[in-house]
Amino acid sequence: MAETLFLDDANFELYRDFIYKESGITFTPTNRSILESRLKERFRENKIDSVSSYLEKIKKDKEELKGFLDSITTNLTRFFRNQAQFDAFEKYVIPEVMKIKKIPGTIRIWSAGCSTGEEPYTIAMLLSEILPSSWSYDILASDLSLKCLMTAKEGFYAENRIVGIPDNYLPKYFTKVEGGYKVIPSIQAKIKFDYHNLKNDSQQRNLDIVFCRNVIIYFDETAQEGVMNRFYDSMAAKSFLFIGHSESLFGMKTKFEFVKTEWATLYRKNI
Repeated sequence: MAETLFLDDANFELYRDFIYKESGITFTPTNRSILESRLKERFRENKIDSVSSYLEKIKKDKEELKGFLDSITTNLTRFFRNQAQFDAFEKYVIPEVMKIKKIPGTIRIWSAGCSTGEEPYTIAMLLSEILPSSWSYDILASDLSLKCLMTAKEGFYAENRIVGIPDNYLPKYFTKVEGGYKVIPSIQAKIKFDYHNLKNDSQQRNLDIVFCRNVIIYFDETAQEGVMNRFYDSMAAKSFLFIGHSESLFGMKTKFEFVKTEWATLYRKNI
């Protein structure tokens, strides 16, 4: 090989800067080994053994860049992850949104960083349970990982992936198939899965609720502020934002207001 597979300091800086520019994701020396292992996988798939050659490839080849960014993201999720937030969603946020809208209509929701789909399907099941028949909902679910989006769109989950789903929801919203369960078509139809890089404007506007949980931890403060301000622009007046329970907007220059409910904390666009 012309070069070692392991990144020297100079190449680590080049990759780190390029990844940040393209996605807002920040690599530090402590998670450098993750980047190196993902690079080795991409090298094998592309039959490349040079760190500089691969960097040039992803600068020119947009499809390979998507594959590379897909490989470096961590996609850990489950149904009804952080139940307290879904309690706040059901018992506080939805009643507030209905009160604000006054006239029955469509509640618009974005699940940003939806991974393999457990979050948007959880939202859809909850809304199907609690919304009066005169109301409807639409969910946009996006991710940087095309592989995860394909899994989400298929709506199939192995038996070990359905942990957390209430017993009465499972037969109502899933069909038992070989090896696991499949989301029923009427729930799948309510969700649009789409690729989106949070570094860019989504072009979405007038959203009532945004979920972006356990995603901004991969960004530095500047990138975090950019993401939050783009969310703010995409949201309707008096709309709501959920971030991860261990994440915070404290110290960021955003216009969101902090909201503490009986069940969980969240944020609100209050104009």
